[in-house]
Amino acid sequence: MRSQGHVRFIKVSSRIQMTGAAVVTAALLLWAGSMAVMAISQYSAQRDRLALLQRQAKVEKAESRVKQYRDNLGKVTDDLERRQDFLDKVTSGIGDLPKADAPDDTVSDSSTEAAKTVAKVSALIPEAAGLAKMEARQLAFAERLTRYADSRSSRSAKALKKLGLNPDRMLRNSEDAQGGPLELLTTSRDGSIDPRFERLGLSVARMEALENTLDSIPHDLPADRYSISSYFGVRRDPFTGRAAMHPGLDIRGAYGAPIYAAGPGTVIYAQKMSGYGNLVEIDHGNGLVTRYGHMSAIRAKLGQHVAAGQIIGAIGSTGRSTGPHLHFEVRINGIAVNPRPFLETAPYVLEEARSGIASAK
Repeated sequence: MRSQGHVRFIKVSSRIQMTGAAVVTAALLLWAGSMAVMAISQYSAQRDRLALLQRQAKVEKAESRVKQYRDNLGKVTDDLERRQDFLDKVTSGIGDLPKADAPDDTVSDSSTEAAKTVAKVSALIPEAAGLAKMEARQLAFAERLTRYADSRSSRSAKALKKLGLNPDRMLRNSEDAQGGPLELLTTSRDGSIDPRFERLGLSVARMEALENTLDSIPHDLPADRYSISSYFGVRRDPFTGRAAMHPGLDIRGAYGAPIYAAGPGTVIYAQKMSGYGNLVEIDHGNGLVTRYGHMSAIRAKLGQHVAAGQIIGAIGSTGRSTGPHLHFEVRINGIAVNPRPFLETAPYVLEEARSGIASAK
């Protein structure tokens, strides 16, 4: 250390160096361990939810239910009220429930055992006959609604697969960065939930998540003319003449022509980027991002929510460009994929899926 013409030295012994290195190593191991525990916990929770969706909810035998009626009629009444509250929550916004076209084996069928319960309760505990009939109706409605939700989920999942997307992977992406206080849904006074009703809740949640994913898929043309000057994939680089990977589509356009958002989302980048010139990035959720490069002007702001078809910039030739055009990319989890299915196939796939969903509502 030099101070006022004098040079002073600070010596760090090997013991202090080793201690410091040990502290840093311990901190890194602690951080890595906590990240591993978090990842394992998230994987376990996801696995448990998928396991419940993939198996039938167990039908409760009439004998066991009659015993509960006989032992504690007040608890049964309270449980039925809680179940009705649960049904009201998961069905809000769905409207009238039509007949689903899903196969019957997507969830258990309690009708036979429920009928036995009604008959036995009516004979043994006449004052509870009305409650038994109410419970039978609730179970039938819950199972019917589960099949309906599974039917709509299946339709949305098929549409995503036609676009080359993995529905389960998209849903896992949507669960990143979540949290909040724990408020479990219950259908019993003791805090538990009937597996048939938990299955219903998860089916409705999956249906809504897949349909929200469909709504966010980029499918609008980002320019007035769909004239491609360079395709996705390996090409001859216009500057070096050597083979190079082109991660998007180059769409011809007049200088200053408008550039549109291909789908609804949030602007996560709106400035210059090396090679791209003036660039806008839109996050559509579930790991899906679109890029718009070489703009002559940026007309979107960081953090802005944009609708499909909204103007976000103007065609130009900034960055690594030989002339005015739009460089358009689609990225999934940071990896560039071919944008053509989203611009050419997606409009028809989404229209078909939405018309099917609308007819089921």
